[in-house]
Amino acid sequence: MFNKQSVSLEWAGRTLTIETGQVARQADGAVMVTYGDTQVLATACFAKSAKPGQDFFPLTVNYMEKYYASGRIPGGFFKREGRPTDKETLTSRLIDRPIRPLFVKGFKNEVQVVLTCMSYDLENDADILGMIGASAALVLSGAPFMGPIGAARVGYIDGEYVINPTIAELEDSDLDLVVAGTADAVMMVESEAYELSEDVMLGAVMAGHESMQPVIDAIIDLAEKAAKEPFDFEPDDNSAALEAIQKLVGQDLSAAYSITDKLERQAAVGAARDKAKAALVGTEEAPGEMTGDAFKASFKEAEAAVVRGDIIKTGKRIDGRALDQVRSIEAIAGFLPRTHGSSLFTRGETQAICVATLGTSDDEQFIDGLDGTSKSKFMLHYNFPPYSVGETGRMGGAGRREIGHGKLAWRALQAVLPDHAEFPYTIRLVSEITESNGSSSMATVCGCSLAMMDAGVPVTRPVSGIAMGLIKEPNGVAVLSDILGDEDHLGDMDFKVAGTEKGLTSLQMDIKIAGITKDIMKTALEQAKGGRMHILAEMAKALDTSRDSLSENAPQMEIMKVPTDKIRDVIGSGGKVIRGIVEESGAKVNIDDDGTVQISALDRPAIEKAMKMIKEITAEAEVGEIYQGTVVGLKDFGIFVNFFGPKDGLVHVSQMAKERIGHPKELVKEGDKVWVKLMGFDDRGKVRLSMKVVDQATGKQFEGAEGEE
Repeated sequence: MFNKQSVSLEWAGRTLTIETGQVARQADGAVMVTYGDTQVLATACFAKSAKPGQDFFPLTVNYMEKYYASGRIPGGFFKREGRPTDKETLTSRLIDRPIRPLFVKGFKNEVQVVLTCMSYDLENDADILGMIGASAALVLSGAPFMGPIGAARVGYIDGEYVINPTIAELEDSDLDLVVAGTADAVMMVESEAYELSEDVMLGAVMAGHESMQPVIDAIIDLAEKAAKEPFDFEPDDNSAALEAIQKLVGQDLSAAYSITDKLERQAAVGAARDKAKAALVGTEEAPGEMTGDAFKASFKEAEAAVVRGDIIKTGKRIDGRALDQVRSIEAIAGFLPRTHGSSLFTRGETQAICVATLGTSDDEQFIDGLDGTSKSKFMLHYNFPPYSVGETGRMGGAGRREIGHGKLAWRALQAVLPDHAEFPYTIRLVSEITESNGSSSMATVCGCSLAMMDAGVPVTRPVSGIAMGLIKEPNGVAVLSDILGDEDHLGDMDFKVAGTEKGLTSLQMDIKIAGITKDIMKTALEQAKGGRMHILAEMAKALDTSRDSLSENAPQMEIMKVPTDKIRDVIGSGGKVIRGIVEESGAKVNIDDDGTVQISALDRPAIEKAMKMIKEITAEAEVGEIYQGTVVGLKDFGIFVNFFGPKDGLVHVSQMAKERIGHPKELVKEGDKVWVKLMGFDDRGKVRLSMKVVDQATGKQFEGAEGEE
């Protein structure tokens, strides 16, 4: 029934298996990828014709995690998976980025790649398997895909590179880097690191690229057994259209791209486009030299040729900068008056308002995933409204771009956060992009670093970020620092580097061509370091270290520990005691299962009062000590005295006075203050107190009195 084909190899200590022919046989390409007990089903389908008038490549990658994969049932009322989680969105982007450039130029048929994590062993993350599966499914499908690609995760533990570390091993790693590439070159890098050098990071990329070669070979072996016939596709030849456009408006485009102001430049390019379109694109009444689709594609090529050619020939860029020159920077700390911390970071025509907000453990983010529910104490949210590029557009929830850029900045900053035990706040950063012309994610890194320092968060060092570009032509290669939007759009690489003066904390690379070499990456990293140091110096003009104290608008906080056997006493029956502490002190109190108590308030006296109340509840009374207490109950056999926080003890009638009394009411009444000595505990652990050994006027023990019964 099944024509099952598979390949297997030993890879980083575990068996990787890729098989096809048994599941999802109606898809153009489908494979099941297994590594350990993690399994991902990868499918690829593509339309056999393009939609008329479509001028872009409609590739969609959907990565999904099913809760049954780890034996869990989703939460919520409906008990089924809902909208994509951030992890699913980020993994979809991760898989999209290395495969998109490898489709044949001009292919505009719709392609959908679906990756489903169906089994998860809590050790091997499914994202690498998703990339391998997507590559294999596309190769088998017959689509015009110039793969395959491979992928690998690289850790750095005790000075050694570790290929495909497990989830547990990553906790001890100074690096979490994912790299994807072809047999010849690197296509994509995504990473977070703890201030590692450029050489270590480059070595990790190369180690990952080398380790994935057997996987690429395995996909080729599987394709030889099971691949479909290649799809018959010939890209349109627009060389004549390109030549006509260059002849008509080539000089206009050169003049337009010499304008440094973005909006003026866009207007000049638009005028050249309109001029060429009016002359070359026909109408129903008067047919022209080319169709609208051919014009769109060819005009973009004409733009690219002007920008790229000028940079290679002159070493000067669109705005007149040298290849390694960073745009002018202005950084302002404390930009907003009532926030806990804020900054305005402007680099050329890219600008971000960044805000830091400090909260308590109540503000931690709950994250539900295949490995269970976890809590995050550090959040970074990135917003990109349409007005930032002078356009109108839909406003709504965060899209894939916002989630991806926010996570990139999060990775860059997490390495410099203080230890939570020393700084127990929940931190939320928000970046509002108010202008954009290249690398708003790196502006977010810089601005959020300043906002945290402005809020008084004791980060280890400031972090800066820079976006690098690449122009690779047969007659030369140019690496560009701090790229503009047009240079990103018309260039070959988007290479984002973030870090401190000590080392790198994040590296992300996307390639639009068939990969780059180690030498180009090394040059880009070295050039990026100079740019990062320059940006750090400009940031230091606004703020070079964290402020000595928190903002007066931020909550004050203290952490204390109580014995675990006292947690119940602090909480009380049904939470009665802890609610009373909150109401009386005005502070917010949270207590963890390990006895950690977090106390927060806007004013210090409220915190101190709550701490005093908790200490009274949890402190242990000492035998032999004298305490002043309140009579809270009278019985025939004695009185009960509240003498130590919530603790009550019995003063037997024989211990109330030196002389014999008939009934306790002869001596005291409820509510009276009395001095008592803690004599000890009876066989059942009940407190025994004595009044007769203590002078009730002074609270001093009578000389020679021991309180014998």
